[in-house]
Amino acid sequence: MLRLKNVTKTFGTQTALKDITTAFNDHETTVLVGPSGSGKSTLLRSLNLLERPESGTYDCDGIELDFAKKITKKETLAVRQKTEMVFQDYNLFPHLTVLKNVMEGPVHVLKEDKQTAKKRALELLDKVGLKQKADAYPNQLSGGQAQRVAIARSLAMRPRYILLDEPTSALDPELELEVLKVLLELANEKQSLIIVTHNLEFARHVADKILFIEDGQINFSGSKDDFFNSNDLRIKEFISAMTLDNLN
Repeated sequence: MLRLKNVTKTFGTQTALKDITTAFNDHETTVLVGPSGSGKSTLLRSLNLLERPESGTYDCDGIELDFAKKITKKETLAVRQKTEMVFQDYNLFPHLTVLKNVMEGPVHVLKEDKQTAKKRALELLDKVGLKQKADAYPNQLSGGQAQRVAIARSLAMRPRYILLDEPTSALDPELELEVLKVLLELANEKQSLIIVTHNLEFARHVADKILFIEDGQINFSGSKDDFFNSNDLRIKEFISAMTLDNLN
């Protein structure tokens, strides 16, 4: 389990996270929703220590950190071995084939032998429907294919949690669907996922838990059914705006 307690993060005079306390359960999919600039990505990136809050505590599956104190390189590495990030711009190595992109972390970080890493990489590429692209380079892939390779690369590191920051925001709807199907399959397999997304229809399908974040605060934490059936006026307004219910 990942636990944050009384976490605050600022950028200059702006408070991005205000005294956040929440937990993310193992083998569940938690979806973070809210308006742009609300703090969703900052919260997600804090779980991987890409952002460092100024105060509060973080229990990352037994690794206990106090953000008010210096976090060592050893602690950072330990957290990142449990929490793999998938970014909206893929971050694949352009000079490596798809297969070698997926093998890179296991070989150089986890110290797996190359044959074991290759076998696992091919299995994961097959899982995301891209085994036939093993020898291709990133510039030969569509955006949806590149994002699926990025997901396979994260899975290859055997993390407890995969963190996804707007993983389909740069894709057109058809390519987005390719990626969402892979994520839904992972959710059904009970891989622990934490996803920032604006796609509420996807959230409705995939989430075990939803956090609604606005102005750096968690204004809702609960099941997707409770979220989508909420009588809270602000939540109803947000859902209507995001799903174009009030377009007419």
